[in-house]
Amino acid sequence: MKVGVECAFCTFQRGYMEILEATEDEIVRIRAIRSLFKLLSENFKPTTIPSELGTMRERLIKEVTGNPDPLAEKKRMSNAKAMEVLPYAERLISVGKSPIERFRKACLCAIVGNIIEFNIPDHTISLDELGELIRRAEEDLAIDNIDEAFSILEDSSLVLYLTDNAGEIALDTLLVREMRGMGKRVVVAVKDRPVCNDATLEDAIYVGMDKVASALITIGTDTMGLSLKECSDEFLKYYNSADLVIAKGMGYAESITEIKRLRAPHLLLLRTKCKPIAKFFGVERNRNIAKILR
Repeated sequence: MKVGVECAFCTFQRGYMEILEATEDEIVRIRAIRSLFKLLSENFKPTTIPSELGTMRERLIKEVTGNPDPLAEKKRMSNAKAMEVLPYAERLISVGKSPIERFRKACLCAIVGNIIEFNIPDHTISLDELGELIRRAEEDLAIDNIDEAFSILEDSSLVLYLTDNAGEIALDTLLVREMRGMGKRVVVAVKDRPVCNDATLEDAIYVGMDKVASALITIGTDTMGLSLKECSDEFLKYYNSADLVIAKGMGYAESITEIKRLRAPHLLLLRTKCKPIAKFFGVERNRNIAKILR
């Protein structure tokens, strides 16, 4: 997926808001904003992938402000709030009468978690509404490849699960647990270092992902989305041998759709939180997507 016109304002707004979080020094803030303008003027092109532009923005902000994790407090708050709704989601999944029904409900819960993202224009977050969004997740499902994904999963031995945001990762534990219950080996990969509000090992351990995953690793870098040239050898070993890759969120969707040849099926689970991603998938904004790519 390439950038749309709206991506320019979104990239700047998210960067601006993050700069305010990163430092209270007005001189540093101005320096960071000037650098962000320069980055956009040089790199915002029709051929640019949004997640790559986001990676450049995040690295710039961390470098100029000297703050390695500007959204650290928001991530901690997201994790705590998501853990509060976890029992409700668990009960919803547990009433499923068959493995495929429980898998469907777990996928939907995981997708709803993807709303936890900050500073996207016109994207409002109320973590107190997570339960209600989970309840109506099926109604908001605009692309439904969940049954197809379950069929692929049945024939899979190794699943690689790419997480997205802090908070959201709490709901991911439920889907990972369901797949483990089916006898699958599920390796979960988080970001190696802080980038925006994406989950790292600290977040994964806080929500107990280390207790449900077969193995917990990092992708080896701090990119938004997937940049295989930057990933670690450990990650690439799992990526190249997985029978099914499950990728959460818009950043992974933006980047994986640019990979010309996928070795294994990829299940994209995300919420369309912006117009460009909604347009790319041919659906309305604020809809749930479970899309298989082959």
